[in-house]
Amino acid sequence: MVFETIAKTGDHEQIVYCYDKDAGLKAIIAIHNTALGPALGGTRMWNYATEEEALVDVLRLSRGMTYKAAAAGLNLGGGKAVIIGDPKKDKSEALFRAFGQFINSLNGRYITAEDVGTTVKDMGHVFAETSWVTGISPALGGSGDPSPLTARGVLHAVKASAFEKFGSADLKGKKVAVQGLGKVGYYLAEYLHKNGAELIVADIDEEMVKKAEEKLKAKVVSTDEILSVDCDILAPCAMGAIINDDTISKLNCKVVAGAANNMLKEFKHGDQLHEMGILYAPDYVANAGGLMNVFVELEGYSRERALERTQGIYDNLIEIYKISKEMGIPSYKAADEMAERRLAQIGRLKQKHTGLSSRPFTTLKVEGR
Repeated sequence: MVFETIAKTGDHEQIVYCYDKDAGLKAIIAIHNTALGPALGGTRMWNYATEEEALVDVLRLSRGMTYKAAAAGLNLGGGKAVIIGDPKKDKSEALFRAFGQFINSLNGRYITAEDVGTTVKDMGHVFAETSWVTGISPALGGSGDPSPLTARGVLHAVKASAFEKFGSADLKGKKVAVQGLGKVGYYLAEYLHKNGAELIVADIDEEMVKKAEEKLKAKVVSTDEILSVDCDILAPCAMGAIINDDTISKLNCKVVAGAANNMLKEFKHGDQLHEMGILYAPDYVANAGGLMNVFVELEGYSRERALERTQGIYDNLIEIYKISKEMGIPSYKAADEMAERRLAQIGRLKQKHTGLSSRPFTTLKVEGR
């Protein structure tokens, strides 16, 4: 069953199962492609119903990271990790340090960072066992929480999509529905508010909803209503597969551009959006700001350079929309086309990444290490 699942997802270089009974660790690391450089992708901690569900998620997410890095113009490959467990109950220093030892054994083929269910603090525990981790606290020489930069990148994606659809990147007066007010979603809502957008929001967290209502003058709707509200732009910022058979007919927007990963449950839903005349900003392009941020951390962190890189998301999407029109294909296929061109052109100049003896650009120097 495991090998059948891997075969269906396609062409991964390496899958690593990580188990430490004493630490309570059950995790999977998936390295999809290292043609452009070492695989980089965050570690997600989630209470998966089954191990197969965890495997499917990590395989899909790691493949997405390959395309995200390639489309973003970064010299990185695609990888991802998942830890099976409840992030509210099962975390411990021992668990993350045990996980760090597994990462260290890969000799730099995979570099991790925080993701859904993990934090800067968790990455600090990983860092105690390996240098192959980014998104660590500034006290350890890192860049800290990448969420603001991810949200900043999504803002540029929204602006590029507005320009393509409405002829102007100005968001003043545009109705934007934000689904999910987590770390990235709320930062995005703040940026949109500052740019004059009229916000409509929904989240299961009542405190965050109230905060957005009071501070950002957002209109609040239920989580069941948010996908069908009348708006110019829908910004999904929660979990993936939100565009599916049940929801696509309910959409009442002109643009879909948000931070959620794997927004399309199936590729056919991207085709359907195209046929419906709804402009879709491919998720792995729109939400690449966090990856850009940690890439800059590998170079030696500069917030100014990180912000400059996220601005490139605007240009990347304009190019994707151009390819889409020229080739007469949906935008999600145009994004894949752009990423695959770079993988073919640059990847053939390199062989598979075999690991590194030190961090790829600069080695963090921390007292006591």
